[in-house]
Amino acid sequence: MQHKRKIIGILSLLFFIGIIAYSQYRFSPVGFDIVTRLKMYKELLSGFREPAAPIVRQSIVEEESTTIDVVTKVSPAVVSVVVSTLNYDPFSDLPPEQSQEEGIGTGFIVAANGLIVTNSHVVNSVDGEYSVVLSTGTTYKVSRVHFDEQSDLAILEVDARGLPVVELGDSDSVRVGQKAIAIGNALGRFSNTVTVGVVSGVARGLTAVGGLGESKTYENALQTDAALNPGNSGGPLLNSAGQVIGINVATTRGADNIGFAIPVNTLKPILDSFLKEGRIVRPYIGVVYSIITPEVAKLRDFPQGAYVSRVLPNSPAAKAAIRRSDIIIEVDGKAITVENSLAEAISEKKVGDLLAFTIDRNGTVLDVDVILAEAPDTLLK
Repeated sequence: MQHKRKIIGILSLLFFIGIIAYSQYRFSPVGFDIVTRLKMYKELLSGFREPAAPIVRQSIVEEESTTIDVVTKVSPAVVSVVVSTLNYDPFSDLPPEQSQEEGIGTGFIVAANGLIVTNSHVVNSVDGEYSVVLSTGTTYKVSRVHFDEQSDLAILEVDARGLPVVELGDSDSVRVGQKAIAIGNALGRFSNTVTVGVVSGVARGLTAVGGLGESKTYENALQTDAALNPGNSGGPLLNSAGQVIGINVATTRGADNIGFAIPVNTLKPILDSFLKEGRIVRPYIGVVYSIITPEVAKLRDFPQGAYVSRVLPNSPAAKAAIRRSDIIIEVDGKAITVENSLAEAISEKKVGDLLAFTIDRNGTVLDVDVILAEAPDTLLK
């Protein structure tokens, strides 16, 4: 019995010593630090199973994926436009030599049977022979070029079938701030270069610089901060669905991160007429004009509209007795403004349509009817 009591006493002593030791460890700074660290490690380990950071990463991946999908979808239908010219020495008996091909712009395929859209200023050399190069490297010679210099657009024909085509969007529904993706032959050397930005503005009136340094006035351009360089002219400006919303016309003078594109809705009636007639058929009234902005209207006490600076002989406008210095303020009841220019109002009509014009002539408001005629070839090219 005495031996058992000793054993029980020793065990009891060890038990109490253990309790005291644990208490000292548990509530000491060292013990507390270790327990806290274990809990932190446990929380971190559990955090790897349900992290917050990967959610942010996922949104970035989705945005990148949208751009990649657009480029993958559209790039096969984007072409580089190249030109080669003949070097001819009039003082030599040698035959003309073909110069090296040079990239000058971009285009995109709108019909599988070989119809390509670009800017008219890209292909306006009378001495050049043009070709287009697909993203695969396949090259086709341009057999015919159809111009519409008024809109700075051209339709190229190549002998090919089964080509990939773009999808045309609706530029009237474009909103400031939406994504804009440009694909083009940057600097004439880097084909299918992709730049990304947003639509910075709509209905811009400007004088823009084309790929070869020439300038042209545009009335209703889309503005974007997607980088556009010489060689991008004629290429597509795309929305996040991969639809063409504009045709790039490069930059304006003295500007950075400001590029412009012709709204794709300007192209649609031109393309429709070509598909029906085999040539570009454009209605016209035969006036040269400039838009009176709200600022000019207020300063000069003019109504807003299109100020007529010239009336072409034998044109629909001349037959309707429209005169120089008249201000066209409405067409079919719609006001003529920077956002709704005269050219845009007419482009929506067809040859033979009767339009009701409201004009201001030295403060007197008159109503005249104008029958649209087909623009002569000298205006189209």
